[in-house]
Amino acid sequence: MKKTIFALLTLLLTLVAFSQSSKKQQKFSAVGKSITVYTTTTDSAHLKMTVTDNLTFKLAEQPKEWDLCVLVTPAKTYQTILGIGGAITDASAEVFAKLPKDKQQEILTAYYDKEKGNGYSLARTTIHSCDFSSISYTYIAEGDKELKTFSIEHDKQFRIPLIKEAIKTAGGKLTLFASPWSPPAFMKTNKSMLVGGRLLPEFDQSWALYYTKFIKAYEKEGIPIWGITLQNEPLAQVPWESCNYTAEEERDFLKNFLGPTMKKEGLGDKKIIVWDHNRSMINFRANTIFDDPEAAKYAWGIGFHWYEAWFGGPNFNNIANVHELYPDKNLMLTEACNEGFKATKYYSAQNAEKYGRAMINDFRSGSVAWTDWNILLDEHGGPNHVANYCFAPVHADTQTGKLIFTPAYYYIGHFSKFVRPNAKRVSTIVTRNTLLSISFINTDGKMATIIMNDTDKKAAYSIYVGLQKATVNIPAHAIQTLVY
Repeated sequence: MKKTIFALLTLLLTLVAFSQSSKKQQKFSAVGKSITVYTTTTDSAHLKMTVTDNLTFKLAEQPKEWDLCVLVTPAKTYQTILGIGGAITDASAEVFAKLPKDKQQEILTAYYDKEKGNGYSLARTTIHSCDFSSISYTYIAEGDKELKTFSIEHDKQFRIPLIKEAIKTAGGKLTLFASPWSPPAFMKTNKSMLVGGRLLPEFDQSWALYYTKFIKAYEKEGIPIWGITLQNEPLAQVPWESCNYTAEEERDFLKNFLGPTMKKEGLGDKKIIVWDHNRSMINFRANTIFDDPEAAKYAWGIGFHWYEAWFGGPNFNNIANVHELYPDKNLMLTEACNEGFKATKYYSAQNAEKYGRAMINDFRSGSVAWTDWNILLDEHGGPNHVANYCFAPVHADTQTGKLIFTPAYYYIGHFSKFVRPNAKRVSTIVTRNTLLSISFINTDGKMATIIMNDTDKKAAYSIYVGLQKATVNIPAHAIQTLVY
């Protein structure tokens, strides 16, 4: 009798498992599905993620050779998305603290609310100061090699309170990673946190331990740290906080100090991201680190920035090449912003379209995440202690309390709001070069197809999902997200 009951229970559990597996494997079908079209424009219409159409898929005919089509193939999926978001720097937190309470809430809702805002799910912050801080500072006293004076008291005034509010507004979870711009001055060859310099070998272990103390201190404040990057822009010799590592130096510091120290301190589950610099030289860095098994085992992936005006273009192919060579390593854009701040360019279409173009191409190249730089800056593009003023998606006039939402805010939102963590990228192509497009399927089964028109002419295109079709109009210099 017991054997019979056991056999029946086993059969029942098998049937339930098979049923659940069948549901997971069920193919996406567009038959009869409705489409909501969200549109943002940079022209005088000023559409801001506005619902501009509600359509229904219908049985398609063979398109003509000259038709402009977006072809989506749901059966073919690629990488799983970690998240999309921006950096909470000292500058952002200091500007936030100057705003009236209602404007502070407006910022939090705009960025982190999943329903009313952009639904950011990812954030970056700094390990002590960077250029977007009012002053240069560290968490220890000068010369404290043993780190006995380590304290994050500085961050408790502005930055930590903002991060906590962001996490709360995001629904209690925000994937947060942290980056250092420079070790303390006494640990470096140039005895300065600024203008490059290198980490002195006698401080390798102290500096490795510094990361772990930062993580533990933040987590003691109730702020989970998902991961760290080893060094922000390790080839940059700039007037602000910086530190230079060759590929071999970064590899060896990761292999011999940072990786083992994180593990020893009980932080082996934290993700370590290498490079954290431009796309142009990412391949050399990836080859050097990932081809060394002892170093590679500590690296979750490789981060990159977009500052490449001097290198002839954005080099999206470099990202795709790293993904092809090292498919087991993750790619993520860790920093991007429009430089050369001018208040007259708040509403620049070019600035917004740079985001759309980069996000589409970086995700198409295999990136699992995309992180903007400062979420908020003031009316001067700061504060910044070395006058390296830049744009943010949102600026605040600290004299009047007014918030300026630039088109870039909405362009990023076309991704972050509709492409949620754990979504998968779906095969998508455009039949002509007129438009850019990419698609993702979320865990709730909803598809988001993003289309960008950066030309001077409006266009009509047909979106095909299998044998289902709908025709959509997109204005000039506009971006759309189709949700279906």
